[in-house]
Amino acid sequence: SVFVFLIVPVFIVLPIAFSNDTVLRFPPRSWGLGLFKSFFFSEAWTRSTINSFQVAVQVMLLATFLGTLASLSLVRGRYYGKEIWYALILSPIIIPVIISAVSLYFFLAKLKLIGTISGLVLTHTVLAVPYVVIVITSTLKGFDERLEQASMSLGASRIRTFFHVTFPIIRPGILTAVLFAFIASFDELVGAMFICGVKAITLPKQMWDGIRDEINPTIAAVAALLVFLTVFLMLTAVILHRRQEKLYSSLK
Repeated sequence: SVFVFLIVPVFIVLPIAFSNDTVLRFPPRSWGLGLFKSFFFSEAWTRSTINSFQVAVQVMLLATFLGTLASLSLVRGRYYGKEIWYALILSPIIIPVIISAVSLYFFLAKLKLIGTISGLVLTHTVLAVPYVVIVITSTLKGFDERLEQASMSLGASRIRTFFHVTFPIIRPGILTAVLFAFIASFDELVGAMFICGVKAITLPKQMWDGIRDEINPTIAAVAALLVFLTVFLMLTAVILHRRQEKLYSSLK
C-alpha cells in the first residue's frame, strides 16, 4: 500500500507533462510537447537547471573525495572515539534538515557566500558527505585486506597498492557514492531556500517558487524530467552494485 501511495503521483504527473494545456489538469485535454518547449525556451528554468548541474557536479567530486577519506579513516583507523566521529559525520541526515540549513546560513553569511554558487556547493557537500560515507564504508568493510598485504609483500608501495589493487576493487562502490552525492545535491531544496538568494537559484528552488507564486504547468514537465533522471541514476547504481558483488564473489 505504501508503494502504491508513492507511485500513483508519478502516473498522474507524467500524462500532465505530455500536454499542451495552459493549466494543470488531469486528464489532459490536449496532448503534445508544449510544456517541455516552455521549459527549454524559458530563461529562468534553463538558468536554474544549469545552476543545479553546476552545483551538483562540484558537490559530487568534493563530497566523494572527503567521504572517501573519512571512510578510510573509519574503517582502517585505530583510534579512540571513532563511533563519535562516525555519528558526527552522519548528523546532517539524522537531525532535521531545517536545523542544518539555518546553521549553515549563519555560518556562510559571515563568509559573505549567501546567494553564490560556492555557498550552495559547501551547503550541499555537508548534506551529501554522509551518503558517501555510508556507501564507501560498507564497501571497505567487505574488502579483503589480505589482497593489499599480498601486494605490499611483493614490493609495491602503499600508493601503488591503492591505485592498482584497492581502487579497482572498490571502484563500483565509489561510483555508486558519486551518484548518490549527485542526487543528494541536485534534489536538495531546504538548504537552497536559505542559501541561494536571488542570484543562484537551483531547479528545486525554481519549482518551489513556481508552486508558491503561481500554478505554472511547466512544473509538470520539469517533474517528469526529474523522474526520468532519477530512474536512470538509480538503475546505474543498481548495475554498479551488482558488478561489485560479482567482483567480490570472483575474488573469493
